[in-house]
Amino acid sequence: MSKKAKIICIYLAIGVLFALYGWLFGDNSYKSFAYNLGTGIVWPIMLFPGLGKILGAGILALFVGLVLMS
Repeated sequence: MSKKAKIICIYLAIGVLFALYGWLFGDNSYKSFAYNLGTGIVWPIMLFPGLGKILGAGILALFVGLVLMS
């Protein structure tokens, strides 16, 4: 197993654990497991809200750059 595959497996395992915790004990426990799994996949953004703003600004800048280039 390559190093990249191990890192992806660890990331996904943390995401599933984050989803299980949110589904069973979290603030969104009244929502479905699928919702919590979706938030679990992006768990760094849920834990560090500033990271979401940075990611959103990067996606916006990429989109604007693509529009200006075409």
